[in-house]
This record gives sequence, C-alpha cells and structure tokens, in this order.
Amino acid sequence: MLSVLRVHLPSDIPIVGCELTPYVLLRRPDKTVTTDDVPESAPIDGHFLRYKWYRIQSDRKVAVCSVHPSEQATLQCLGCVKAKIPVAKSYHCSPKCFSDAWQHHRVLHDRAASAVNENGNEEEELFGRFNSSGSGVINASLSGSASSPSLTNGAAPLYPAAVAQRSGGETWFEVGRSKTYTPTADDIGHVLKFECVVVDAETKLPVGHPSTLLTSRVIPAPSPSPRRLIPVNGAEVMGHLDSDGRISSSGTFTVLSYNILSDVYATSETYSYCPSWALSWPYRRQNLLREIVGYRADIVCLQEVQNDHYEEFFAPELDKHGYQALYKRKTNEVYNGNTHTIDGCATFFRRDRFSHVKKYEVEFNKAAQSLTDAILPTTQKKNALNRLVKDNVALIVVLEAKFSNQGADNPGKRQLLCVANTHVNVHQDLKDVKLWQVHTLLKGLEKIAASADIPMLVCGDFNSVPGSAPHALLAMGKVDAVHPELTVDPLTILRPYSKLTHQLPLVSAYSSFARMGVGLGMEQQRRRMDPTTNEPLFTHCTRDFIGTLDYIFYTADSLTLNFVASLDLDVETSGFVNGEENSEAREADG
Repeated sequence: MLSVLRVHLPSDIPIVGCELTPYVLLRRPDKTVTTDDVPESAPIDGHFLRYKWYRIQSDRKVAVCSVHPSEQATLQCLGCVKAKIPVAKSYHCSPKCFSDAWQHHRVLHDRAASAVNENGNEEEELFGRFNSSGSGVINASLSGSASSPSLTNGAAPLYPAAVAQRSGGETWFEVGRSKTYTPTADDIGHVLKFECVVVDAETKLPVGHPSTLLTSRVIPAPSPSPRRLIPVNGAEVMGHLDSDGRISSSGTFTVLSYNILSDVYATSETYSYCPSWALSWPYRRQNLLREIVGYRADIVCLQEVQNDHYEEFFAPELDKHGYQALYKRKTNEVYNGNTHTIDGCATFFRRDRFSHVKKYEVEFNKAAQSLTDAILPTTQKKNALNRLVKDNVALIVVLEAKFSNQGADNPGKRQLLCVANTHVNVHQDLKDVKLWQVHTLLKGLEKIAASADIPMLVCGDFNSVPGSAPHALLAMGKVDAVHPELTVDPLTILRPYSKLTHQLPLVSAYSSFARMGVGLGMEQQRRRMDPTTNEPLFTHCTRDFIGTLDYIFYTADSLTLNFVASLDLDVETSGFVNGEENSEAREADG
C-alpha cells in the first residue's frame, strides 16, 4: 500500500510571499521510493495523498523585529508610528539592534517627513497589518481570520474557512489544501502546520495516521531600501514622472544591471553568515522580482540567471510587466552539473519602448579555440585551452526605440541602440583571461559600431576592480604598457600590448558624480565614491570582499547621462539580501 516515509521543508523559517513546498518521500506498493505527487485524479493502487495547512494562533500575540525578522520584537520606535511609516518597520529585538540600525533607520524618518511612502500599500501587504498603538503587538484578531467567507492558496479550490480545533489557548485555522502553501501577512508571527495523509480513493477516508510537521513562526519578507534617481547636470528639467512613476521624456530611457547570484552558488558553505531562509530560492526569487520590477527600468541586464529559472520564472514573470526577454546560456565545457542549472546573461526590454532588431551571442570558448588555432603550436593548445576555456559568454542585442528625439532635420530616422550584457571570469589568478575576454568583447562591439552609427551600452559583472587592466581598457580605451597586471601573461596572448585598445568612446556611468555641482544630497553621494577612480566604493558586498566589480558604460558621443541611482547603502549597514551584488540603475538620453 502507498505510505509516507518522510516529510520536511527545505527551510524551517517560512516567509510571507514565498512558496512552501514540503519534501514528501513515499513508498509505492511495489516497494519503490519516490517523491512524485499522487493526486486524487491519479491514485496508485486505490490510494492518493491529501494535504492540509493550518495556521496555529495563540492568545499571545507576537511582533517581529524589522532588522532580524526571525527574532521577536521587544521595543518599538514611536517616531515611526507618528510618521505613519509601515508599523512593521518600527519593531526591534533589542536596544543594540535599534542603535546599530539607526543610521539606516533614520532615513525612513527623513523620507516620511517630506513625502508619503510611495510603497505604503505594498509594504503593508509584505510586512503585515500591525496596530499602531505602540504596544508592540500584532493586530490580528481571531474573529477577523475566521470571518473570511472562503480561502484559496496554491492550486487548491475555494473552500470554507474552518476552525480545526482549539486547545490550551491555541486555535488552528485551516488555510490551505494543496501541497504548496504561500504564507500571507495574516500568518506573520504564527506557526504553520503541514499535514499529509494517505486516503482511500473509494471511501475518501484517511488510511493510517497523518504525517505532520511544524514550521517556525512566519516572518515578514524584508524589502530592500528604496533608491532614488539623482539628476546629473541639471537633467531634472528634462523629464517627468509618467503614470507608472517612471521618469520619461522623448528619447530618454532607464537601464538596470544586476548580478542576481545563481541559486547553485547560494550555498550555506559559501555564505555561512546568512540565515538559511535568506539563501532559499523561493525567498530570493520573490525578493529579486519585487526589486527588479520596482526600478521600472526600460532595459534590464541580469547576470548569473540560472537556465531553468529564466525559463520558468524570470521570462514569464517579467513578461507580465511588459518586458520581452533574450537569453544566452553559458557554454558547458567546464561546468559538469545539470544543464538546467547552468547560468547565463538575460536582457529584458520594455515592449512599449523598444523592439528587437538583432541578437549576437559571444562565446569566449569559441574565441579561445580560434585564438589557439591561429597563434599556438599543437603541442601547446591543450594547456592554453585549459586556461582560456571558462564558459563565459556575452549577449549583445540591437534594439530600435519606439520613441524619438529626432528633430525636423532627421525625419523618420531609426533610433537604434546596442546593449552588451556580460559576466567576465571570476578567478583572480587569471587576470590575463579577464583582460582577454573584455578585449574580445570590445573588438566585437567595434565591428558593430563600424557597420552602423549606433549608441552603445556595455553592462555587466566584469569581476574587475577600478584601476585593474580590464577597467582601464573599458574606461580609458587602452592599457598602459607598464600596468602590473600585464605581467600575468603565460600564453603571451596580450602581446603586443599596443593592441590592447579600442575606439569606442565609453564612459562609466557613476564617474559622472565627479562632474556634478553642489546639490541636495550630492556630498553624501560623493562620500560613497572612490575619489581616485570616480567609481562607487562597492557594488559587491560579502564577508570576504567589498568592492566594485559591476559597471554600466555608455558611448558619450551619442548618449547623455541624465540620472544615476542613489548610493543609499553604506558598507557598515549593507548585507546579503538578494543577490551577489547591489544593482546599478541609470537613466540615459539617446
């Protein structure tokens, strides 16, 4: 007979908005073991599985810390309550927690003093509806939950809400009837119970005892600090906010670049300082999607997008928000895992702003093969390929704008834009490979530029700090022959050094801060810049490394930078939230 051997959850802490899908191990009548579902529509040997989820509500209410959501709150910032900031953000688990978070927390007060939080409704849904009496308890009455006429969660049909049982000050409410359950704001602070039982298909009665598990208390989904666009050189007069809250004007568009950290790399071994729930893909994908969509960028360049996540999540989800998607998966000569989990570069653009003209795929492995065939003897090819073949790729797309800033002297002229999106090799001991990959990409872009008068954006994770040889090549158009990184060239692929040039007039977007005049918040932004390189102090922040690796370059002869995203995070207050790096957002004028 069908039997349940084991049930458990990948993460023991449930989060609002993140699907919970238990791992259910079954033994079939033929003694084989499987994790496949057995629904009522397809019973095995006359039996199927029935699932139920319960919310356990006690008479004792619990508030959750806004900084450490797995901890119970012990104090509340009354300034947040008075300023009508989402109340969930006012709770802290200890005086030290509040003190440590003050530098970031006070920004909420400053913004609330000047304007109503534009994300108020969303924040309420994500963090839960708390009371604002200053008592530090959740305003979630039992009667409010029980009075709902019907419930639905996952793929389960509608059904009446029911009290499962009440005992010792606890009330169990049935909240779901499918294997998967997505916690809501009403679940915050409460324990969930999952129940799985074998059912006789004919009598519809349970067979044997149900297998159950209890979760930790549901926590709210932390949201990233909102970022704003800062005008560059008086650009604030050039655009206006449209109905979606995006800054728009004729010929103006916004760009976002973001390494989102592939799930296969988000391991507890690598990020041992992160709680397991923060590393879980169900949490990260919802948080990433919310952040990416929140920027409302016209062009989105993502790196480390896992192949199956692109197909099953990002492409369909961003399609709902009006984006068309293009993708280039990494090659897998080196990668020996499942091809579904290999990552790549994904570029999205708003269908109402751009149309797709052409797509180029750059495979550095193929370029390595061509290079070794051309310059190296056969006896040296194997060692050379072992060093050069790293599976990295670049995705280049040519878009046509559906808006125009052309004057009467250029009637009907097509406005094209070339967008390159790449992720350069990560290994720090392969500086020659990094530089060679960047040089190869730029030479390809030069060929495109030679064939058409076209503005260009070069976005991505270059795994190269400001002042490195790859950064110098991108920003300066050449690498000084005495640059120390040129000493690492065992294959002599970088020589003669005079060839390490390009003719594209590329400028790094954040370097525009150096040309800004004095303005509101400008000095604060400059403090987050490196004065020697004019780049942000960091775009990548982990326990082992803090620095800038990610860039957006643009051709300054054909594009004008209007706005850059504020650098609202400090090293002291930043932490792993969504991806490997912080995102970069820009607005440019074509």
